[in-house]
Amino acid sequence: MYVDRGTITVYVSDMARAIGFYSETLGLPVAYRGGSGFTAIAAGGGWNIGLHATHPGSPTPRARGALSVGFAVADLDAAIATLRGRGLALDSPPPSVGGIRLAHFTDPDGNPLYLYQVAG
Repeated sequence: MYVDRGTITVYVSDMARAIGFYSETLGLPVAYRGGSGFTAIAAGGGWNIGLHATHPGSPTPRARGALSVGFAVADLDAAIATLRGRGLALDSPPPSVGGIRLAHFTDPDGNPLYLYQVAG
């Protein structure tokens, strides 16, 4: 099976704060607003990050769980500088390992995210 688009659902405790983080801090456009409980953020390549408000019985945001969303960037150092300029704390990337460099950070609910740059 090949999937060329879809949604990665991220449960959030405060929708307005999450929208601000993903759209303003990360600079990703809002693709769709589904009332107060759901907002799709365009992540590129036909994929969305579906911000889903928590409710009784739903999953809760995780500080370090099974979810991790990575964003490919052409220039990791420039992306880090931009996000730090917007007040985001990111790990300093280690040297390239296997042709890839990573910088980790979290959203306001502690969901783990990362930037990555592939060498060449």
